[in-house]
Amino acid sequence: MALDRVGDTSLLLGPADVPPVGEYYDSGRSPFLLTCDHYGRLIPQALGDLGLPESELVRHIAWDIGIAGVAEMLSKHLGAHLIVQRYSRLVIDCNRPPDVASSIPLISETTTIPGNEGLAREAAELRRTQIFDPYHRRIGEIIDARRERKMPTILVSLHSFTPVYAGIARPWHIGTLYQRDKLLPPLLLQLLRAEPDLVVGDNEPYAVSDQTDYTIPVHAEARGLMNTGIEIRQDLISDQAGEKAWADRLARILGEIERIFRSRQVI
Repeated sequence: MALDRVGDTSLLLGPADVPPVGEYYDSGRSPFLLTCDHYGRLIPQALGDLGLPESELVRHIAWDIGIAGVAEMLSKHLGAHLIVQRYSRLVIDCNRPPDVASSIPLISETTTIPGNEGLAREAAELRRTQIFDPYHRRIGEIIDARRERKMPTILVSLHSFTPVYAGIARPWHIGTLYQRDKLLPPLLLQLLRAEPDLVVGDNEPYAVSDQTDYTIPVHAEARGLMNTGIEIRQDLISDQAGEKAWADRLARILGEIERIFRSRQVI
């Protein structure tokens, strides 16, 4: 079990570690740009298992269960560029401002993360510069390149949430998350709530804020882009059939949103 402890200034990602950023359909012409901050659950070899058993590393504390499959299929359906982060949120959470305590969590839900205890400033900075920064730099580069090509960009950040948290059942099948955008979230809510079988959360089970989120505030709101977060309940996407069903549904709904926005000359 290798842990990056106080005083360790070695490189975090070695030759055997995969790059932190993954991309799908980078030539896609869709106005939707998809991001997936908690896509993967990899841990750099230098960190071993962070002191955790495998049973913890496959839980939702390590990644957003089911969202990887949904994101990949949705990207294909829409012809939309998808940017994903392959490393576990337990190493560094790529949807948290890096200066907040939850960026590199000491405790996630009720689980203590031994590999994050006593972390030297230099070791924490390595996690930021080698995992967090490349991911967000790439998102920024793509948005800037799209703007130069005069391509519209609507940022959709994809996540999943647990059916039960702290002993309380969550009734929503899906939630839309937003803060400042007044165009996309209301329309998305309207179309989702028109689906007869869905319980839809309006900024539930989470809401976007500058203190708890990074991707939407920094990449979308700061640039004046339309945006939304989408959260799908994990028990609904726990197998390939569920992932496909939700990718199909979201592709249909987002496709309708694109048609509406084009008819209104919003994009």
